[in-house]
Amino acid sequence: MKNKKGFVLWFTGLSGAGKTTLAGAVYEKLKSNGVEVERLDGDIVRKNLTKDLGFSREDRAENIKRVAFVCSLLSKHGVGVVASFISPYKSEREIVRKKSTNFIEVHVDTPLNICEGRDPKGLYAKARKGEIKNFTGINDPYEKPENPEIEVCGDKEEKIEEIVDDILDFLSH
Repeated sequence: MKNKKGFVLWFTGLSGAGKTTLAGAVYEKLKSNGVEVERLDGDIVRKNLTKDLGFSREDRAENIKRVAFVCSLLSKHGVGVVASFISPYKSEREIVRKKSTNFIEVHVDTPLNICEGRDPKGLYAKARKGEIKNFTGINDPYEKPENPEIEVCGDKEEKIEEIVDDILDFLSH
């Protein structure tokens, strides 16, 4: 499956929803199929491109604005982008949509209690204790997408491979 046009496959959801896991699996499958694709992940971008930003609403908006710029450059030059960011605000996701070629929003809709139960980095526990301010889903909102192109229920027992195949099927149409 060679891509002639760029695209941005934007995974959004709460921390611990499964965005990074799914996005990584989709990226690997696309890469192995010969698709020219790049991977952008919230944690990696924050370490390298936006390490000067915090987690206030303004800083989150700036973070996504910078990522939108990178997505627009890559996608308009025929490169596929697989991006996974909490991106809690509709307005910021809309910026990425407007700037990108072939934007596809993937909402990984995992209930808060499941995400808290997973809590791989212990962030929810810290947020509940008041040690982390502006934590999405606890003391800062997550605005669910109203009409994502793809909706994934992160609390189902569906195998990752099946979800990846569904996403790749969507991309091929």
